[in-house]
Amino acid sequence: MQISLDNPASAPQPLSPYYSQVARIEHADGSALLFVSGQIAEGATLTEQTRGVFETLTALLKAHGATLADVVNIRTYLTDISRLDEYGAVRREFLTGTPPTSMTFEAARLFRPEALVEVEVVAAVPAR
Repeated sequence: MQISLDNPASAPQPLSPYYSQVARIEHADGSALLFVSGQIAEGATLTEQTRGVFETLTALLKAHGATLADVVNIRTYLTDISRLDEYGAVRREFLTGTPPTSMTFEAARLFRPEALVEVEVVAAVPAR
């Protein structure tokens, strides 16, 4: 098993230098688990921010040979849980297959004061 921490150059860079965006745990057979840090995005609305988050997640996964179809777990933090349907509508645009395991929380505040949503995922990448 090999563990690497990464901020892929092909994806949007983290907002802080104090964390890595992806932890890759590679197994001997070439399969891997990817733990992707919570992502936030710019935008005036929850819909815009959610779309930006999923676009960033897509880029981070792609840099490691994965797609959103490889996501097995997703954790979402919303500053207003009553807007879950709005978030869910965008999420369904990006996660179109069998839904992963999921937890959604309401958080009083996120990393940036303007952030309305933060999403972290775990993906299982099959051996090549």
